[in-house]
Amino acid sequence: MKYAVGVDIGGTNSRVALVDENMNVIERVQFPTNIEEPDETLGQLAAVVKGFEADGKEVTGIGVSCPGPLDLMNGMVMETPNLNGKWHHFPVAKRIAELTGIPSYLENDANLAALAEAVVGEGKDYRFVQFLTVSTGLGSGQIIDKEIYIGAHGFGHEVANACMWNNGPQHGNLYPGGIEAISSGTAITTRARNVGLDVKHAGEVNDLAVAGNETAKAIMDDAKQYLANFIATLIAITDPEIVILGGSVALKIDGFTEEVEELVKEQVFDVVKPYVNVRNSTLNEDSGLLGAAYLAFSKAEAA
Repeated sequence: MKYAVGVDIGGTNSRVALVDENMNVIERVQFPTNIEEPDETLGQLAAVVKGFEADGKEVTGIGVSCPGPLDLMNGMVMETPNLNGKWHHFPVAKRIAELTGIPSYLENDANLAALAEAVVGEGKDYRFVQFLTVSTGLGSGQIIDKEIYIGAHGFGHEVANACMWNNGPQHGNLYPGGIEAISSGTAITTRARNVGLDVKHAGEVNDLAVAGNETAKAIMDDAKQYLANFIATLIAITDPEIVILGGSVALKIDGFTEEVEELVKEQVFDVVKPYVNVRNSTLNEDSGLLGAAYLAFSKAEAA
């Protein structure tokens, strides 16, 4: 039996999984990410991989999931918001390969989550799969025939900055009214706090909305409506067979995805309505790890 390692580098924690050829997670390890010093984090990662090998597991490749934007052609992190300091313009894939002696491949986290959904998740029976993660941020990935679509320069589906609301809410260094500034969990929470609501996360904003708070309801309505606008636009352009939503906002707020699907149907041609298919992810936090492992297996097979 051969194995691949899936890695998910996040702004808080990094996770490593040993995955077999049947896409089963055999072992998981998690440790804090040093968001200033990549070598410390990657050194810990390498030690975990060497531990797998010491247990007799033959690792054929390492797939690495990381938030974008990334230079996919060179396996390099660019100006990723959740990672600072020396991470920027750091050759992550090359460094991991040097530390482990194993071929390593870097890919956008949303792309790899999308890949996992298309291979073993809700999208496994479809050729054209669209994935959106609605969580701290908002990311996207598109899979066509089990292959990631990245565009001409590797920036395909870097959607956070896509403007849906002219001169709308500001979020970080994004363009005002970018979809992440309206529909992400961070945006929902920030907008609520800016108008005086005492909330810790988007779920609490939704709780207030359900309880009848009109301000909270308006914020949640915006998040759903503009996300639906965005999905309807994607459907008009790319015609996916299924749109899968992941992330804490979509998965933990009751009825969120169902409401978004109905709003999408209001915006498409009648002939398209029967094909609108918006579903929740069933892979949860494993999607990035499984997608990374599948990428490593695919690269090894193609070599």
